[in-house]
Amino acid sequence: MYLLGKRIKKEKEVSVINPYNNQVVKKLGFSDNKDISKAVEIAKTGFNILKNMSAGERAKILERTAKIIKDKKEEFAKTISLESGKTITEARGEVDRAINTMKLSALAAIKLTGETVRFDLEGQSNKIGFYIRVPLGIVLAITPFNFPLNLTCHKIGPAIAAGNAVIHKPATKTPVSGIMLAEALIKAGLPKQGISVLVGSGSKIGMNLVKQSAINKISFTGSLEVGELITKNCGMKRVTMELGSNSALIVFKDAPLNLVAKKVRKGGYTLAGQVCISIQRVYVEEDIADEFLRELAIEVGKIKYGDPLLDNTEMGPMIDEAAINKAENFCEDGLKHSGILIVGGTREGNIFLPTIIFNVAEDALVIQEEAFAPIVAVNKFKTLDEAIAKVNNTKYGLQAGVFTKDITKALKCARGIDAGGVLINESPAFRADNMPYGGTKNSGIGREGPDFAIKEMTEEKLIILDQL
Repeated sequence: MYLLGKRIKKEKEVSVINPYNNQVVKKLGFSDNKDISKAVEIAKTGFNILKNMSAGERAKILERTAKIIKDKKEEFAKTISLESGKTITEARGEVDRAINTMKLSALAAIKLTGETVRFDLEGQSNKIGFYIRVPLGIVLAITPFNFPLNLTCHKIGPAIAAGNAVIHKPATKTPVSGIMLAEALIKAGLPKQGISVLVGSGSKIGMNLVKQSAINKISFTGSLEVGELITKNCGMKRVTMELGSNSALIVFKDAPLNLVAKKVRKGGYTLAGQVCISIQRVYVEEDIADEFLRELAIEVGKIKYGDPLLDNTEMGPMIDEAAINKAENFCEDGLKHSGILIVGGTREGNIFLPTIIFNVAEDALVIQEEAFAPIVAVNKFKTLDEAIAKVNNTKYGLQAGVFTKDITKALKCARGIDAGGVLINESPAFRADNMPYGGTKNSGIGREGPDFAIKEMTEEKLIILDQL
């Protein structure tokens, strides 16, 4: 727990566990309802300070924060690896992205502007109007375990850039890197009232925070089920919801199959598949399905899994026992729904092996729900319309991918697929931190990426001047 620029010790503690070997990484103070009240009062003061701070100064704080993260890159990376189980290579990549996200947030602070409003549309008018964008107040950032630093930067960076105060509720399994980020922000010059970090379970601390009337905005990344619970309990607040998905990839017969197999290897198994845009479904044109399956099996068979702290490890453990049990259940269900297990399907310690299931019925869990596991289902299609229909036959719509050299097919897929992003000749697991990122249907509400998130963390204030 982190309040007023200090880590707070508590009698009750949260043990942060390394998912690979089950060893305790750190113990942190467990927040309670009194701490929530303190954090809200602190944030009220912080907002009054930050909203009166110049955009340039807020930008400088974010720039300095980026530099501090860069200077401590290896410390951040090791912390992320230990608490989340992602490989040290993946963790270093996340730190690099977090540095960039903070820099983009600094730019967003400077670029944030309003527009003029015309009042002479029906005749001459002496009125001159314009609107400016002003901060909302207190932003509650609720972040997941899988990108404990960068996804936190995606919420906290734009919030501060806009002039809001922040209360951060990180995932209970990965709170250490979030506290380290808060410390970096304070060191960079952010007023100590500008950010607080509360550590505790989502069902208790999280839901109590969500109901606080003084909080103006909730930015949440996590599961659909929790997202629905938040929206039912938060009252009249602005919300951004980055929720689940079961991202699909369409592969036409003119695609370079070896390249696509390599893309699926990376896009389906990074962080053991525990990424909301991880490739979960691959629809392959019938004529080349067997050839593609062979290529993919070869690529997946090369994945080196094991100790996340070793530089040559490509895939580490799942976050906890419940996640492994869910993966096993999805595989069992897939096999009951006509699926053929090509590779994987079992565990070694806390690692669920990279898995491919072929020819699964469309009503199977691995097709309809979010696995959040290193499982890729490969199915066949005959026509373009059939492929689009199968991709859309789900409650999710975050990102999807299409591989083809035919621009007509590519554009028809881009128009027909119901998702927040459609990537042509790229994996749906691709994300650049400056792009508008978010989904349709049950994959979320709103967009992230600093230039887009800052608009969701501000509101338009209209000003009209009339000549006397």
